[in-house]
Amino acid sequence: MQTEYFEQIESNVRTYSRSFPTLFTKARGAELETSDGKRYIDFLAGAGTLNYGHNHPVLKEALIRYLSEDNIVHALDMWTEAKFDYYKAVEEKLLKPRGLDYKIQLPGPTGTNAVEAAIRLARKIKGRHNIVAFTNGFHGVTLGALATTGNAKFRNNAGVPLVGGTFMPYDGYLGEGVDTLDYLEKVLGDSSSGLDHPAAAIVEVVQGEGGTNVASAPWLRRLADICQANDMLLIIDDIQAGCGRTGKFFSFEHAGIKPDIVTNSKSLSGYGLPFAQVLMRRELDQWGPGQYNGTFRGHSPAMITGAKALEHFWSDDSFELEVQRKGELVKQGFQELAARLRDKGIDARERGLGLMRGVDVGSGELADKITGAAFEKGLVIETSGHAGQVVKCLCPLVIEDQQIARALDILKDSVDQAVR
Repeated sequence: MQTEYFEQIESNVRTYSRSFPTLFTKARGAELETSDGKRYIDFLAGAGTLNYGHNHPVLKEALIRYLSEDNIVHALDMWTEAKFDYYKAVEEKLLKPRGLDYKIQLPGPTGTNAVEAAIRLARKIKGRHNIVAFTNGFHGVTLGALATTGNAKFRNNAGVPLVGGTFMPYDGYLGEGVDTLDYLEKVLGDSSSGLDHPAAAIVEVVQGEGGTNVASAPWLRRLADICQANDMLLIIDDIQAGCGRTGKFFSFEHAGIKPDIVTNSKSLSGYGLPFAQVLMRRELDQWGPGQYNGTFRGHSPAMITGAKALEHFWSDDSFELEVQRKGELVKQGFQELAARLRDKGIDARERGLGLMRGVDVGSGELADKITGAAFEKGLVIETSGHAGQVVKCLCPLVIEDQQIARALDILKDSVDQAVR
């Protein structure tokens, strides 16, 4: 009855409730529970928003205590103790240990707000409008971010021309053995290429919505060098791949680069609360007061849980090593799934980094059959890629080994069912 009510009252724009048509009521760690008591292993985790799982007790305690004491919940961008504690945690747990000297901007609470702020800042600094983006990239659905997003499903519904972005081939887009940056470097050096000289390039180290495509460390280092040589800023969109998802807090750490600007959101609050930030090299903070505005610039409860997450998980390297270890378990399991499909005549491939992994099964229809069967068996998992052809793991980073093993068993059964 309740699901029928939702279908009657809620807009057709809804998506996840179509794939998982049940009423969820409770969640803890890496599991969800429905109103009829069925439990599901969560390989979606709020599309990467719940890296520390559902209702982590340490974060929940900090949030409840803060709210119970009538502390500040909303303060525009005024100074509060919550903001002080969050900034100190970012500085002490993230920036200093990694040799990063960034200033922090709190834009609106979503990832697309952070991307909008980053690209507008780049344009302001360089006095140029064009932003280089990459094939299969996803950076958000507000107009500025959408102009750098490749997926036609989103672009076609903008209703207006999308301007200000020029797409270049991502690493691997033209096949193995082709360095796609040769083309970028060529057109940047040719005044007749038709490329308006860019203010910046924006890129994901792992393309989440694009199909868990991974940029290699040498490719990223060369991109950083090209940007520096051509008076362009390098923006790393770390919204889905950040906050530990790839086995490092920042996904770009694997390549040993230091971007000019970094965007974070999704798991930044640690608790599923809306929260986003832009990190920028200190000399790039050329904003005037209020030039990028918004009513919800920094959400105090999110800063409380965000700071506590940094203190609890990132005071040493033990958590990232655990993520890397679990990532290998999922990698091996997904490689077995791909081999299972190849044995059945389907060209399937595993790819990803850390606990951000996927299996490209070549067909959105087949991927939907696999994830649909998995849901029936107790696993929530989504698809990604240009045709929805990638079965994608975004499980909580705190997931237990036995939950990973159970999820992989479900996927094996689901693969067999889907291709039977």
